[in-house]
Amino acid sequence: MRGRRVVGTALLCCTLLSAQPSLAHHSFAAEWDATKCRDFTGTLKKLDWQNPHPYFYVDVKEPGGKVEHWSFQAYSPVTLRRNGTDRQVFLDNIDKDVWIRGCLSKTGKPNAAAAGTLKFSDGVLRQVGQLQD
Repeated sequence: MRGRRVVGTALLCCTLLSAQPSLAHHSFAAEWDATKCRDFTGTLKKLDWQNPHPYFYVDVKEPGGKVEHWSFQAYSPVTLRRNGTDRQVFLDNIDKDVWIRGCLSKTGKPNAAAAGTLKFSDGVLRQVGQLQD
């Protein structure tokens, strides 16, 4: 009986010591400014479909004609798939015009925003992130 207890304790210790640290998920407010949301119009150029958040990249034409490259964070892939916005929808719209309502970064990261709503060329308004205003 004592041998089983020693083996059990050893297995428990090995399991705890071999556990990988996980990255803590942060709140929306930790990175994005809900008081600084705006509309963007541009051309979808790239998709980085990853966990915990996919990013999509848009060339936004500013009023003066200058093109700026913006990155937008979206909901997690599983949440996007559940609402009907899977990876293929983004890929089908590469090099097409999109409209995004997003909130700017509060960490000082330039040309970065959290997407709230997104409209592809099909005209369907999709919720792809937290809505702030």
